[in-house]
Amino acid sequence: MANQRKFFVGGNWKMNGNKSSIDVIVQFLNEGELSSDTEVVVSPPTIYLDYTRQKLDEKVGVAAQNCYKVEKGAFTGDISPAMIQDVGCAWVILGHSERRNVFGESDALIGEKVGHALGAGLNVIACIGEKLEEREAGSTADVVFRQTKAICSNVSVNDWSKVVIAYEPVWAIGTGKTASPEQAQEVHQQLRDWLKENVSSAVGESTRIIYGGSVNEGNCRDLASKPDIDGFLVGGASLKQEFVQIINACV
Repeated sequence: MANQRKFFVGGNWKMNGNKSSIDVIVQFLNEGELSSDTEVVVSPPTIYLDYTRQKLDEKVGVAAQNCYKVEKGAFTGDISPAMIQDVGCAWVILGHSERRNVFGESDALIGEKVGHALGAGLNVIACIGEKLEEREAGSTADVVFRQTKAICSNVSVNDWSKVVIAYEPVWAIGTGKTASPEQAQEVHQQLRDWLKENVSSAVGESTRIIYGGSVNEGNCRDLASKPDIDGFLVGGASLKQEFVQIINACV
């Protein structure tokens, strides 16, 4: 990780938890010794956003797991950036592979969501990543560049400081398989070079690119040692005490 980019660790709780289990997570985060060199954001299910924000210390940010591309309207079951902000949260995850591959969200829709969320004042964790068959076909770069382009097209020059890109190879999410530090670093470097070439050198250098895909206490330090890996988006391990060790992986 480059020194000018603050280490970032996000915890995506997905569709897990209740008030009782959230209380346990809140306790170990509030009482834990979290590195001041790491920015930490957790993402509970929508119904628990307000509860989590009220319980957590302000040193930990809170993100929604998704939102729609407009402020309000007849969009049953969805939420807007304005609603996320109204309960005191400043972040949203967009483009997660489960939104793409389970719920059928397109690159274009995800790009529009990113643009609206940023315009409304939220910070965005924008997710990209290839499926196993795409990696095996040698298409990883083509896939993540296509996904990144759709996101970049909706980010203004002044909003890049509010964007974190999360590279999550789909084949490594929740499978116990993790991209090796070398595999992850290769894609992160390619993404950084793409940003430098297609957006600007400054954006390429300053944008944090984090890794997601079965990150845990055992592999986080090796991954964090790579120069273009600026942190993690953590799934299952973010529900456990070991999340504190992952947060401190850059120490």
